[in-house]
Amino acid sequence: MRGLRTPVSEIRSKIFTEVAKLAYEGDYAKLNDSVERIPYEVCPGDVPSYRESIYRERAIAAERVRLAMGMSLRPEDKPVHVTSGLEESNVAEKYYEPPLMQVIPSACNLCEDKKFEVSNMCQGCIAHPCMQVCPRGAISHDKTGKSHIDQEKCIKCGRCKESCPYDAIAKKERPCSKACGVGAIGTDEYGRAQIDPSVCVSCGMCMVSCPFGAIADKSQIFQLIRCMQTGGEVIAEIAPAFVGQFGVDATPRNVKAALLELGFSEVVEVALGADIGAVAEAHHYARHVANGELPFLLTSCCPAWSMLAKTQFPEIIESVSAELTPMVATARSIKKEHPQAKVVFIGPCAAKKLEASRRTVRSDVDFVITFEELAAMFAAKGIDPNHTEGDSSMHDATAAGRGYAYAGGVADAIEACVREYYPDVEVKIEHAEGLAECKRVLMLAKAGKKQGYMIEGMGCPGGCVAGAGTILPVSKAKAEVSKLQKASTKQLPPKELREIELD
Repeated sequence: MRGLRTPVSEIRSKIFTEVAKLAYEGDYAKLNDSVERIPYEVCPGDVPSYRESIYRERAIAAERVRLAMGMSLRPEDKPVHVTSGLEESNVAEKYYEPPLMQVIPSACNLCEDKKFEVSNMCQGCIAHPCMQVCPRGAISHDKTGKSHIDQEKCIKCGRCKESCPYDAIAKKERPCSKACGVGAIGTDEYGRAQIDPSVCVSCGMCMVSCPFGAIADKSQIFQLIRCMQTGGEVIAEIAPAFVGQFGVDATPRNVKAALLELGFSEVVEVALGADIGAVAEAHHYARHVANGELPFLLTSCCPAWSMLAKTQFPEIIESVSAELTPMVATARSIKKEHPQAKVVFIGPCAAKKLEASRRTVRSDVDFVITFEELAAMFAAKGIDPNHTEGDSSMHDATAAGRGYAYAGGVADAIEACVREYYPDVEVKIEHAEGLAECKRVLMLAKAGKKQGYMIEGMGCPGGCVAGAGTILPVSKAKAEVSKLQKASTKQLPPKELREIELD
């Protein structure tokens, strides 16, 4: 459902917009009353729009407001008011209560995790291949010849579905579980989806795949707006996947103008940091992998992919690139010139919210918001990026760095840099997209099947243009990035461009 405007995305947009309006109004003395009012504005009247009860709709909306304010859901085992803890999130700095991804219990549809059922498409055929292939004898047929599956005997192998000539056997699978490439979603005692935070890498694919909108992440828009209203220097760094996200006429020039109108002091392309990373990793590959010193090199720009590699494949951790991600490299370059400024990363990725909060390597990023959240900020202020006029566009990066936005683009950029800087070095490239595919490639690398390779991993199928915080359909988003690349005045960063030091 990524890139589709559905009722779920409309509800999320309304919640974010109302929370942004609260922050812009600045009446923090009456914040509790204002927060309590939002569910009634989002779910007006007495007739429910999506659920069986208006009261359930408002209860779910109240939990969404808490998450949009950066707070956690209310515990189910004790009564807690909807504004409980609001005083802690009512700040002008980054606020985060782990975990990032949460299942809203009252919104979950109690989908069955995995089950095979015979549908009314069954023709009651004589051959009954479904019965013949079942290893547990779980399938029988009635007097009409229609097949039935005994769920207590079924081991969910799926052979019956594969053998049915009428495709009459359906596989029922919880959408969030199916979308999760790391197996982080289980079932609680009530049959609801439950996320294991020790396994989850916060890619957000479960969130965008749930048709009931029962999974949501936490936002920093309220705290960001409060920070911007203090009058200090706040600089936006925007990921290259932004092109096309805010409308057909929202050119890079228009988007930059809209961000400045929103109150940002400056706007910098994160593709600048991608250029820095492409150069650094090209040097690293040529000097340490091509000669056999390291078995292979794993890119580090995607936090979900990097976390997957480090947590589930610790044996190969030395092959994960130590180069700064584009977000961090860009932030550090900004703070070298503006040490007192607050830096805001604007991008397609939910996992970047965790990367910016990590303690092992300082990020220099003060806030992280997604394109979806930025669109709500524009709406709250009545700014339309399709009709803003600016004096200048963005010229911080090359086509190589801008290509980091889609799957395969990171590998392409590094390969192009290696071929340009080290023409005698043979480059072996592999790229994986989606965590399940990433996991498969890492297993091959661990087994010694990817010796000498530079391996790009993207947690989201399609790359950053398909991230959980995007608005545009994936194919259109990639096409827009390709247009931006072709219009770039420079194709590759210079060989002398160096990674910014960690300290």
